[in-house]
Amino acid sequence: QVQLVESGGGLVQAGGSLRLSCAASGSISIIAAMAWYRQAPGKQREFVAAATNGGTINYHDSVKGRFTISRDNAKNTVYLQMNSLQPEDTAVYYCQALSLSRAYWGQGTQVTVSS
Repeated sequence: QVQLVESGGGLVQAGGSLRLSCAASGSISIIAAMAWYRQAPGKQREFVAAATNGGTINYHDSVKGRFTISRDNAKNTVYLQMNSLQPEDTAVYYCQALSLSRAYWGQGTQVTVSS
């Protein structure tokens, strides 16, 4: 089992920045990749960014050039640095850890961007 705890959400004005953190605990060795997803009100959860153990990184087109995902393996933590935030980035952001057999999710952290 893997437990994930997100932090760092909040309210920010358009053009501002936030950094989300997700700390993993439990069976860390089974994690193959970590990712961020988000879910806006009335919308489906969508992929934001992912980083594999091998160093492959992917982003949703809408956040390329503005968001950066990084991992600190010593702290078992994944970060999402979000710059140039826009109102359309408003959502609950969820951390995901992937093993070979299943996905684990955090409880989510709210990000609200005011115009």
